[in-house]
Amino acid sequence: MSRKNKVRDPGLGFPLPEKSCDDPNCPFHGHLKVRGILIEGKLVSKKMSKAGVLMREYLHYVKKYKRYERRRSRISVYIPPCIDVSEGDVVVAGECRPISKTISFVVVYNKSRGG
Repeated sequence: MSRKNKVRDPGLGFPLPEKSCDDPNCPFHGHLKVRGILIEGKLVSKKMSKAGVLMREYLHYVKKYKRYERRRSRISVYIPPCIDVSEGDVVVAGECRPISKTISFVVVYNKSRGG
């Protein structure tokens, strides 16, 4: 059975990708369910096959000094073949089951290209 024409909407409110893939770890064309939080950040590395590193920046309040400090965290994300991303793109990643030792997020939308 070919899954090329079968597209599943994970219900996140983002448009579905135009390309199709046979990847079982794709939230649109495979069996991977996205649940939990959504994270937005910049893709800083795409040297792994089907994976990358997402950096998100946020503010943390320090009570002693009554000020905010900038912090960053780097999160490994899975990149499905149907979503076109490159280094420097702003992407949205959704939490999923652990795919590998360090990967528990999958890219669901590319904000830089709109898909």
